[in-house]
Amino acid sequence: MKHIHNQEKQQFEKLFKQELIDNFEDRFKILEVFLQTENHVTIGELVQILKDGGFHFEPDFVRDTIKLMCRFGFAQANRFDNGLVRYEHRHLCQHHDHMICTKCRRIIEFRNDRLELLQLQIAENYDFHMLQHKMEIYGICSQCLKERKQTIPLVMAKQGERLVIRDFTGGTNVRMHLLSMGLKIGDTIDVITNIGKGHLVIAIDRSRYVLGRGLSQKILCCLV
Repeated sequence: MKHIHNQEKQQFEKLFKQELIDNFEDRFKILEVFLQTENHVTIGELVQILKDGGFHFEPDFVRDTIKLMCRFGFAQANRFDNGLVRYEHRHLCQHHDHMICTKCRRIIEFRNDRLELLQLQIAENYDFHMLQHKMEIYGICSQCLKERKQTIPLVMAKQGERLVIRDFTGGTNVRMHLLSMGLKIGDTIDVITNIGKGHLVIAIDRSRYVLGRGLSQKILCCLV
């Protein structure tokens, strides 16, 4: 990786000087610090990392430099499910995809050659010429699964989770109300929408249900 980073720095210097990009030395420092972090960082996080290293650059200057780095192929912008733009290294001929934990927001990079080949074959089957692609798999990482309680209220579930109803709490009236809606213990639930406030939208088989947060608190579930 050190060899690749040295190569990136050499190409950065060549291209930026060739294109007469201003403030080259400062921009080069930003590249060096950026290459030293293996995380997917926001502009604000990169500004803080630079400060911690003794470099005090204005956020707009860092943002402008990162945009140039994306333009020339040294960085890549990703917008995962929470909407924040995060930047990562873009090393040539080193494609990878991502798994994102919806609980702790950890981002795991992976590459699978069989998957890459399969995508090419699928595109060919549709007479489609693929130029680029990206895969994002959302779920819960192994560490978060270890920390998670066996049974949780539905209100705590993440979008995209598949759960099984294990019990109802809140007394007979709540139980009868949920049963009258068509929900019963043992049903498998797909969580369609849960944005942390407002109603939840779930699906059971081919039916959708809208539940208030109070009612969702009374439905105990576990992972399938």
